[in-house]
Amino acid sequence: MAEFYKSVKKAATAATVLAAALPPNSLMVDNSDNIKGVARTLAQGVMSYYQPDNPAILIGDLPDPYYWWEAGAMWGSMIDYYYYTNDSTYNDLAIEALLAPVNTGTNFDFMPVEHASEEGNDDLGFWGFAVMSAAERNFPQPNPDVPSWLQLGINIFDSLESRWNTTACGGGLLWQIYESSPHGLNYKNTVSNGGFFQLAARLARVTGDKKYLDWAVKVWDWTANIGMIGTDYIVYDGAHAAADCRDTNPVSFSYSNAIYMYGAAVLADVTGEKIWADRAQGILTATSKRFFYPEANASNIMYESACETVGTCNEDMKSFKAYLSRFMWKSTEMLPDLKPQVKKLLEASALAAVKTCTAGESGSECGMRWYTGSHDGISGLGQQMSALEIVQGLLVDGIAGPLKGEEVQVIRKKPWTSEEPAVSSSSSSAAASTSTSAPATPPASILPTLTNTAAADATNLAIAPPIAAVKRDTDSSASVHGPTMGAAYIFAAVLAAAFF
Repeated sequence: MAEFYKSVKKAATAATVLAAALPPNSLMVDNSDNIKGVARTLAQGVMSYYQPDNPAILIGDLPDPYYWWEAGAMWGSMIDYYYYTNDSTYNDLAIEALLAPVNTGTNFDFMPVEHASEEGNDDLGFWGFAVMSAAERNFPQPNPDVPSWLQLGINIFDSLESRWNTTACGGGLLWQIYESSPHGLNYKNTVSNGGFFQLAARLARVTGDKKYLDWAVKVWDWTANIGMIGTDYIVYDGAHAAADCRDTNPVSFSYSNAIYMYGAAVLADVTGEKIWADRAQGILTATSKRFFYPEANASNIMYESACETVGTCNEDMKSFKAYLSRFMWKSTEMLPDLKPQVKKLLEASALAAVKTCTAGESGSECGMRWYTGSHDGISGLGQQMSALEIVQGLLVDGIAGPLKGEEVQVIRKKPWTSEEPAVSSSSSSAAASTSTSAPATPPASILPTLTNTAAADATNLAIAPPIAAVKRDTDSSASVHGPTMGAAYIFAAVLAAAFF
């Protein structure tokens, strides 16, 4: 690991003149050089969890206890980090991760057999967000034998579209894909459907293709009509297909709200229709009440209300504030009218977040509970990524917004290096087309369900183990993968919500 950081430091020095790394708790929200220096320190902390030289970990993935979906989320953070700060230190690692066959799969749709034991529809959303950000920023894609960033995003969308399930609830995506995770074949959740919704909205904006706009509208309407988006614009976790989605889980997590918020903001930009601006504003207002600390001594401080105050957040949930921060900042690019409210909330939260970033050997490991004013003894990737996202977003006014239409191009040459782009090994252009090769076949224990019906495994209604208790491996008995909750956690979170 020490050699890795020596090489990173050398690459950073050669690539560009960077802002000096600064202690996170020195943050000044109105000084861009200071923000970049703090973000640099936080980014180093995020990347300290990545182990590219560890042969036991696949390219682009993370060590336990972190799941593959969070690796996709992390690479999305690092792409944004480059565009906010112009620090290209981690770009080559991001490109390697996002284009690795063990992540893209043989069909370039991010359905790799290597991760089939832990992949759900919600996981695809986070890898999709990463490649769409790469497309919208013209992030270099130097390998002509792999489709463009935009085409990768389209392939993920197509994969999700193929699993739209009308057997129960009148539509919607199930949480899980494979029979090795049967509990998730009876649950339709908002993070899976929200990821599909946001990808559709962003593809509508980039391509101008009405197909994607129609799908975005369809997914929103389904989510709202089924009751997973409340009349107060709170986005709830999900419902069971076996109950025809009449048993909406009342627990709400910040990242689901954020995903729908940004999708609505994008559609406001695409259509110019007031209804989408109203919906984005509605979710922002609801979010400000649900996920920002209500007490007078810590007002406007972001927190994960379903689990944080009672100490029940698992490793997945410890990262959710990263995506709330990311998509709140991004929503202001689509809807500038949201900016005053977003800045008020996120500037206060950023200043609170960095006060917790004082632990560990680096002296910059961040804590979970920002409202405490100090590190709470709970460090981890999710906490570090949350601090990075809320801090680097402070720079949003100084960068160009996401590209669209003909502005989106396939860039082969990396501006941070003198290295020449690769030459395609095939006569066809993979940059703008989907691979026609047959997909790899997963082991029988993880084959996709063929029924895809609400009747699948009635035992799913029984209490399942919380996510944190399940080890990531290929054991088919490991029944919970990905960022949504098991039923036991749902029950605990409902109790917590009732008392806090």
